[in-house]
Amino acid sequence: MKRQLKKNTRTFLIVTLCCSGLLWIYMVHTIFSLPDVSHLRSANPGETAFMKAYDGKRKLRYRWVPLKRISPHLRNAVIIAEDDQFREHHGFVWDAIKEAAKRNWKRKRLYYGASTLTQQLARNLFLSKSKNPFRKTKELLIALKLERELSKDRILELYLNVVEWGDGIFGAQAAARHYFGTSAAYLSKHQAAFLAAILPRPVYFDRHRNGDYLNGRLGRIESRL
Repeated sequence: MKRQLKKNTRTFLIVTLCCSGLLWIYMVHTIFSLPDVSHLRSANPGETAFMKAYDGKRKLRYRWVPLKRISPHLRNAVIIAEDDQFREHHGFVWDAIKEAAKRNWKRKRLYYGASTLTQQLARNLFLSKSKNPFRKTKELLIALKLERELSKDRILELYLNVVEWGDGIFGAQAAARHYFGTSAAYLSKHQAAFLAAILPRPVYFDRHRNGDYLNGRLGRIESRL
């Protein structure tokens, strides 16, 4: 009995060490294969990973506009809705990650992500929509690089220009045209709050614009503008 127990313990330790070694190799590979983001200080992305992956029936709509030509209402609304600690953190919020992990454990699935705007930008630019833990790790590491290389205003400018706002709709200018027939520069408080409110599920909310959940979320965001 003791001999069998020792054998099982030894097997467990070997498996654990092997798994730890593989994880370490992956982490090292991930760190050294991260994309260069320094060019984003001045270069605007012509295409993102999400745009490349888009396979919808609608024609993809995307037009870059500088931050100064995006309504301050939209800038503030998106920060309120998606990342109210954006100006303070350095790419991630540890408390939010821990809380998301607890909630995911209870649900037995990777549902909550706790991603900051910077992490969302990293995902949009370079990764996929997968919630795989390894992809999340790479997202975090890229976010740290973005925070190190770029100013907060530049990160916000990039985010507002590339984030998905509907089926084939990328960026604030395309969203403003699609939903309100106007330019991103002239969005009102209410319009900006609406665009910020639909960000978690833009394709769904584009088709379901009057639900109680969306209206409640819109009202809470608008009240803080």
